[in-house]
Amino acid sequence: MNKAEMKVYKERLLALRARLRGDVTSMTDAALGGENGETSSMPIHMAELGSDNFEQEFTLSLLATEEDTLSMIEAALQRIEEGIFGRCIDCESAIPKTRLNAIPHTPKCVKCASLQEAG
Repeated sequence: MNKAEMKVYKERLLALRARLRGDVTSMTDAALGGENGETSSMPIHMAELGSDNFEQEFTLSLLATEEDTLSMIEAALQRIEEGIFGRCIDCESAIPKTRLNAIPHTPKCVKCASLQEAG
């Protein structure tokens, strides 16, 4: 992959990272009762309490997923700096551009990712 192509992917990754960081911040505030959280008023009915707990757990699970994605983006940016972006970390073959366009932070080719998912 040439430097111009890597620059395009770097810009995409930086934009995605900025968007996710904003999402993570707002979700954290909502889940933990920050500015937009509504934890100041205690639910009156048990069903409301259950809904509030479910919503908080769901938001926290989304946060974990977003944090994982942010870690993968950071690793992809590091691979760009090292000049190895676009190569599978397992088999070292080129990752198809269609895959990189869909998931720019992916560290693996389709074959290796499928093998990992299959166990």
